[in-house]
Amino acid sequence: MPIDLGDRSYDIRIAPGLLGQAQTWAGLPRASTALIVTNDVVAPLYLARLRAQLSGVYARVESLVLPDGEAQKSWDSLDRIIDHLLAATADRKTVLFALGGGVIGDLTGFAAAIYMRGVPFVQVPTTLLAQVDSSVGGKTAINHPRGKNMVGAFYQPVRVVADLDTLDTLPDRELSAGLAEVIKYGPIADAAFLDWIEQNLPALLARDKTALAYAVQRSCEIKAWVVGQDERESGLRAILNFGHTFGHAIETGMGYGNWLHGEAVGCGMVLASDLSARLGLVPTDFVDRMKRLVRAAGLPVVAPALGLDRYLELMQIDKKNEGGDIRFVVIEGLGQAGVRSAPTELVAEVLATHCDPVAGAPAP
Repeated sequence: MPIDLGDRSYDIRIAPGLLGQAQTWAGLPRASTALIVTNDVVAPLYLARLRAQLSGVYARVESLVLPDGEAQKSWDSLDRIIDHLLAATADRKTVLFALGGGVIGDLTGFAAAIYMRGVPFVQVPTTLLAQVDSSVGGKTAINHPRGKNMVGAFYQPVRVVADLDTLDTLPDRELSAGLAEVIKYGPIADAAFLDWIEQNLPALLARDKTALAYAVQRSCEIKAWVVGQDERESGLRAILNFGHTFGHAIETGMGYGNWLHGEAVGCGMVLASDLSARLGLVPTDFVDRMKRLVRAAGLPVVAPALGLDRYLELMQIDKKNEGGDIRFVVIEGLGQAGVRSAPTELVAEVLATHCDPVAGAPAP
């Protein structure tokens, strides 16, 4: 499946068994050195397999294994990648491979964007969330204590390799987190896909390969269509952040890693749906529908009680905001989304309705 971006176009390959197939890695940029960046959870499972394939393509295959977790999207981890490249005397043709979930993909992509002003990189996502969302579209970043993904660059990979077999080893909590990013594509762009998700959710949770293959493919098709029209998020691409304004506030406010990204987005979609209803854009039964689906996917529907002022403070630091106004992705009709500001009173009503009186771990 192609992402059409002119001279920055690339393919997304989606199928079981891709990691171990030589043709998966054919046609990549020529170089003497490759660096695989991964984490200490994924490395024991897939690093040797990828290294074996790349050893037939590159004369030298380096690897860097970072600790797992959202906290690793930091300046320190970024510096570790750059330091490894410099110590290995990596040149500007060196190809980086991001083997892991969204954290590894975002971090490695950002390192590729800035090392020697840009070297090629390949996304090899091993989580559902990364396969359907973060590996596609060229957003790379690290987190800042004041806000998620606030330091980064738009930098496209040269290929995305989504091996569905890697989902076999994904913990249940991570699978549910990935389903949040699958679910979002229905309300924002494809009402029929939302129907399909509701009907096939048991199969997705059971890791049925046919269901997962369609979910990943359709999600990537929608994202490819959006990114192809608005690569740098000057307009349409912002709709991909449905649930993320509330979600990023939850992640930052609770401390990175306490809520998984998909958990925060799932809960954020419930809040954003309620805000859409309070703005008169969708009927209230849509809120109930989203709440049922998010809960059925194993995701939280109750937000932590950070307090209105803290939520507003955190949401002020958001890339969609303009002129100091907090802007939310809202559903303007099933399968259609837009970006709007909202009165603080309505935001307060949403938070009062959906926040747990005791802030804590995510709970359905």
